[in-house]
Amino acid sequence: MSKVEQPILVFGATGQQGGSVTKALLSSGWRVRALVRNLHSDKALALQSAGVELVKGDLNDPQTIREAMSGAYGVFSVQPSSGQGALYGVRDEDEVHYGIQIADIAVESGVQHLVYSSTDAIGDTPTGMGHFDSKARIEKHVRALPISSTIIRPAAFMEMLLMPGFGLDEGRFNFFMRPEQSMQLLALEDLGHIVATVFAQPERFGGTTLAVASDNVTGRDIEAVFSDMAGRQISYSRFHDDVLANNAFLAKLTELLDSGILAGTANLEQLRKINPQLRTFQRWLAESGRSAFIDALGTSGEWGYGHN
Repeated sequence: MSKVEQPILVFGATGQQGGSVTKALLSSGWRVRALVRNLHSDKALALQSAGVELVKGDLNDPQTIREAMSGAYGVFSVQPSSGQGALYGVRDEDEVHYGIQIADIAVESGVQHLVYSSTDAIGDTPTGMGHFDSKARIEKHVRALPISSTIIRPAAFMEMLLMPGFGLDEGRFNFFMRPEQSMQLLALEDLGHIVATVFAQPERFGGTTLAVASDNVTGRDIEAVFSDMAGRQISYSRFHDDVLANNAFLAKLTELLDSGILAGTANLEQLRKINPQLRTFQRWLAESGRSAFIDALGTSGEWGYGHN
């Protein structure tokens, strides 16, 4: 049986990362299987219409995970995180449990290649942020298993910049960097294409850890691109000191950026060889990010990402 005839099981297929990976795998000719809690949700039905095989299951039910992995060639593993806020109700210990459980069942099920999605914020020492350090614990476990695996470390997603609360509706944008400070960003589409390449070339990527990003931008770059796209001035500045003083989560992320941990470590030249269509921030905003950007210009609200 060829690899393409065996499916790849994608976790989080109704979400951002899993959705991007699913789309890229389908475009590359893979059969794709997805574990979903609700077979009849709009997102699940859209996956099914695109040709994805659905398996009803839950991360809290290991037997359904085993059933979903039966006969699978590969597994893309990503878990909900405490950094995503109260919406998911996930603790750091839950994330570690889910990630380890998926990896262990992959070994048990004879999966040939496991791709685990971590974060590029991981370094040699703990960051002090639970939803980053939890991924380091999963990474350590995956590396010790008798299975061909690749650890993907995504940079911050470009899509995050269009969430409410950064000030776009007021003609400004506040973020972590100082105006001249740089940070790597990743377009979700690029993540999918790179993961699809990893599955297609396990002999090249097996046993490796790959930091993934699409572009490197400064605060001034964001200001220029946003202003050009909006047709008016969008001023950029770092979060005000008062904001950071009253939001420990934002303050810690800003501290990690200043230390270099969140700045990004991806080799963009190498990644362009893997994915020649790697998107710059400007290109992403003009194409797939355009609609969300227009919406963000007229949407007020508080920054709701991970108030931990």
